[in-house]
Amino acid sequence: MSGTLVIGGGVVGKACALALRRAGESVTLLDPQGSARPASYGNAGHIATEQVAPLASPAALASAFRRLFALGGALDFRLADIGAWGPWAARFVAASTADGAAHGQRALSGLLKNALPAWRRLAESLGRPDLLIERGHVVVWESAASARAGRAAWEAADIGQARLAPLAEPTKARLEQLIQPAIAGGVAFQNTGQVSDPALVLRLLDEAFDAAGGRRRVGQVRRLANVDGRVVAELSDGQQLAPERVLVAGGVGSGALMRGLGHVAPIIAERGYHLEGGADHWDDLPPVVFEDRSLILTRFGDRLRAASFVEFGREASPADPRKWARLRRHLSELDVSLEGPVAEWMGARPTLPDYLPAIGASRRVDNLYYAFGHQHLGLTLAATTGERVAALVGGAAPATDLAPFDLARFERGWNTRSNA
Repeated sequence: MSGTLVIGGGVVGKACALALRRAGESVTLLDPQGSARPASYGNAGHIATEQVAPLASPAALASAFRRLFALGGALDFRLADIGAWGPWAARFVAASTADGAAHGQRALSGLLKNALPAWRRLAESLGRPDLLIERGHVVVWESAASARAGRAAWEAADIGQARLAPLAEPTKARLEQLIQPAIAGGVAFQNTGQVSDPALVLRLLDEAFDAAGGRRRVGQVRRLANVDGRVVAELSDGQQLAPERVLVAGGVGSGALMRGLGHVAPIIAERGYHLEGGADHWDDLPPVVFEDRSLILTRFGDRLRAASFVEFGREASPADPRKWARLRRHLSELDVSLEGPVAEWMGARPTLPDYLPAIGASRRVDNLYYAFGHQHLGLTLAATTGERVAALVGGAAPATDLAPFDLARFERGWNTRSNA
């Protein structure tokens, strides 16, 4: 098989496949999900350039207990899946040191500074500059105490290329006309954005890939094998593919494929939930984060999406209906209604213990590359990841140092990695 085989049908895999094809590579995109909607379909649509600080940090550890779902928060661990998240959690704790957080912050900063410019280039190249909406986003609090604490935390945080401003009174007034509780305080972020519709992003990437001469097929990779120093993909139907190059960009499933070749890839399914319905009553606002509730509301055309939760478990485990019930309770308390049929959705973010993605070239086989583990930043970093992967595969020096994202970091330990 000639050319590059890209394994993965989410936004990162599709963006990489398109970038590789436009760079002159012969590319086949193997989508393991087919018509199923990947995690990148169900996100909040937010281009989160402000999320420079990784979630693996002493602050995250210190706040974990009070954020538990049982105490009204958004953080949950499926007890039945402790075999999956238990070892991952131990690695997360080990990564959540001051030095580790500082290393992760430097690494993410290098990727995030190009996130919006890369999205502008991608949207323009798709002939749809309107796909990217650059109106920032809003964070609000419902009590004076949480407003003081939240504002102070954001003012002290590294938010990269984003900018923080007081919440304008007209915006606050518009919001208070739409919701029941009074807003005690808020801030407006600039130089962040959203996509007009995550499902449209996926469709346009497919159409552009097809138009550029890329090939798409539905299939599940059972395993990757090392044959004389090169990777061979064995599909679930028994067929074997021996392409010139393989890019693993398959979300949560990437971990098992990489481990089959001897890589250490401790990935977990970090599951999120949303409700979506008609938005006739909702104003034309940028995304609104209700930080007291860990809830974000984003309007996509005539639909309003309410998204939340950080639930650790197995990707294939049943959804927890209590999460949708909690979302409905939040909306009821805010006096926000979703018109018409309301869709329920759950999807799994692919997350590594240090909350950095894995982007690089294998040191175990000569023709293997990878780009997965983007956690909450898959949509945000999809366009810039595609550019960097195309440069890497093409033998050019990527614009960002990819050393912090090498999977070997999980083999040689944190201390070595933090000094890289």
